[in-house]
Amino acid sequence: MSFCDLAVSGVANLQPYVPGKPIEELQRQYGVRNVIKLASNENPLGPPKAAVAAVAMAAKEMARYPDGNGYALKLALAEKHQVAPEQITLGNGSNDVLEMIARAFAGAGDEIIFSEHAFAVYGIVTQAIGASPVVTQAKDYGYDLDAIHKAISSRTKIIFIANPNNPTGTWLEPEKIKLFLEKVPEKVLVVLDEAYVEYLNMEENSVPWLQDFHNLIITRTFSKAYGLAGLRVGYSLSHPEVADLMNRVRQPFNVSNLAQAAAVAALGDEAYLQQTRDVNQAGMKQLVAGFEKMGLQYIPSRANFITVNVHTNAFEVYDELLYEGVIVRPVANYGLPQHLRVSIGLAEENQRFLDALSGILGRG
Repeated sequence: MSFCDLAVSGVANLQPYVPGKPIEELQRQYGVRNVIKLASNENPLGPPKAAVAAVAMAAKEMARYPDGNGYALKLALAEKHQVAPEQITLGNGSNDVLEMIARAFAGAGDEIIFSEHAFAVYGIVTQAIGASPVVTQAKDYGYDLDAIHKAISSRTKIIFIANPNNPTGTWLEPEKIKLFLEKVPEKVLVVLDEAYVEYLNMEENSVPWLQDFHNLIITRTFSKAYGLAGLRVGYSLSHPEVADLMNRVRQPFNVSNLAQAAAVAALGDEAYLQQTRDVNQAGMKQLVAGFEKMGLQYIPSRANFITVNVHTNAFEVYDELLYEGVIVRPVANYGLPQHLRVSIGLAEENQRFLDALSGILGRG
């Protein structure tokens, strides 16, 4: 007997999400020291000092369960975004929130739409709940909203749109998304995944759209620009009734007291956030200049990573980079077998990657 025979079909046939290789794993497997990781879109500055201090204080209460309702964090988010606390759902990272949405609003026989080259988790949660994925063709490596609109059927329950998109970094202008929302039936939920939005200086924030589009759910995270990837804190903003339904499937105590305390502290550290943007902007220019010097094509990105075409088998280049102590991300599973996704690091990390990549491609 195979235990796969006992699992529901969606899970039995599922390929699990493959994260970026941890530094410790590379050190164990390859014996490499002085490793740099540019694979998981983490903040190279490390966490905000205020968040570290908040965690130290919260650690004194580790024997206690966290506030299951996340009162203080919801209050801080509500003030920042000018929404009611009842519109907020907290998650163990925004991936947790994405799964809640799928579990609460779709199931067998339903359809969930997302684009080619979109975040892998959309397909994973769709298959896990037994829904049918509808994958639209990408346009310039990003979302084709017209194609998505044409794909909507009577079975469509959810549309996932990442802006900026991961792993391509492409960006949809706000007015295009608003026009799209106006055309989507009210019974279809549109999930606007904004995990990287803090890297932008947006003239138009998407949050006020919640007043006009009750079928809109906005998801965000503290894992990227706020530097708290190791603590796993994400959230969504939505219509209160949508949030209530999501909270019915949310696991109790899904965000630890350490994570909640750190998130509240990070939310108030605007100087850290601006430094993050400055480092990211400078690093992006550095990598783009390096790619152009090597004659490599890349996908223009508005996030904290950039995807580059190495014009050969990217996995082989990725593997050779590992021997140089540099971890990046191959994205063949996203339909991009000749591309590598590279997170923006500190200046010296970016240069080390560029030097290693140039040497490897030069040998080829």
